[in-house]
Amino acid sequence: MKLLVIYAVEEERIDIPFDGEVIYVKTGIGKVKAAIKTQEAIVNIKPDFVLNLGTAGSVKHSVGDILVCCNFLDRDLVKINHPEITSKLELDKKNISDFFPKMPINNNYECGTGDSFVLEPQDLTSDVCDMEAFAIAKVCDFYKIPFVSVKYVSDKVGENNMKIWEETLANARIGLSNFFNSICN
Repeated sequence: MKLLVIYAVEEERIDIPFDGEVIYVKTGIGKVKAAIKTQEAIVNIKPDFVLNLGTAGSVKHSVGDILVCCNFLDRDLVKINHPEITSKLELDKKNISDFFPKMPINNNYECGTGDSFVLEPQDLTSDVCDMEAFAIAKVCDFYKIPFVSVKYVSDKVGENNMKIWEETLANARIGLSNFFNSICN
């Protein structure tokens, strides 16, 4: 089985103890880069499963929490009310346990993706916010490839800035590594 692990910045990359082939792809920050790199990887690699790792801001959860997200919101598109525009995705969770039997998927965590760093609490309705997951989910949904996004809460929206996010990246790697070691062993 082929597992495609997608992350935005090198500091978010961790080794996944997966029984199969693991391919890592760095997308860079932002929805467009994430969509392009994800589509490129899916077409060339033909993975059985896609896993997005990363950091995210939150109002509802504490720094250090790890959320398994299967629901996605495009924070930019949700503002446009048009029947041709999809701003929400709820992906099927049933295939996740085929790849990660111990993955905690019972909560319906939502990741809100946008092309901006969320600074104000009132601007966030999702559990967490990032800048890539919705785009990755959309591409995976198009190609009918199982997908999940695992986010480390790196900062509290309203108390955050780019410097705080950068300072918590090392903790995110440790937290995500511990999480995957616990569910994969």
